[in-house]
Amino acid sequence: AEDYLDIDGQPINPWSRIYPEEMIQTGISAIDVMNSIARGQKIPIFSAAGLPHNEIAAQICRQAGLVKIPGKSVLDDSDDNFAIVFAAMGVNMETARFFKQDFEENGSMENVCLFLNLANDPTIERIITPRLALTAAEFLAYQCEKHVLVILTDMSSYAEALREVSAAREEVPGRRGFPGYMYTDLATIYERAGRVEGRNGSITQIPILTMPNDDITHP
Repeated sequence: AEDYLDIDGQPINPWSRIYPEEMIQTGISAIDVMNSIARGQKIPIFSAAGLPHNEIAAQICRQAGLVKIPGKSVLDDSDDNFAIVFAAMGVNMETARFFKQDFEENGSMENVCLFLNLANDPTIERIITPRLALTAAEFLAYQCEKHVLVILTDMSSYAEALREVSAAREEVPGRRGFPGYMYTDLATIYERAGRVEGRNGSITQIPILTMPNDDITHP
């Protein structure tokens, strides 16, 4: 092993955060023009059952890259300075095969660190999957000085795993059975994105969430 890191990570001091300015292009005009993603930002994709969010995630992995900034060094904006960490949680075998095959056929596997958690895997593995992915992203960003794009799908499966563990521990349930600390737990994942003063790398997050029954009020 090259290094041993805590998968829970370290909290980023808000004072040391750098305001995100440089852009990451996804190759999808609707996102790049209307919802531009800056390095160190987190921007979710809300979807529903039957919609092509998996295809969009795979397309972003194929086409994503850095946008060259005038005045910046070539090394800072080179393709070698960009990496993708992809984590899929609670997916079936067909979806897992789709991601793996798509990355291999298009040559993006060389630039992607892939974490796959299947639906029949233990629930606790689904809970640690995004943390493992973000720990790998932090290593690439802060020790290898890369600009890392982290794609997390599906965070709804993660929340359901959190509910299952909470019920097994006989904790007091919150709204719709989810634990009361769910939003705090999600914050420990989402707040690991950003740019830190004194570090050349960055972590950008695109979490994907499917809304059950198209219910926008779902926790």
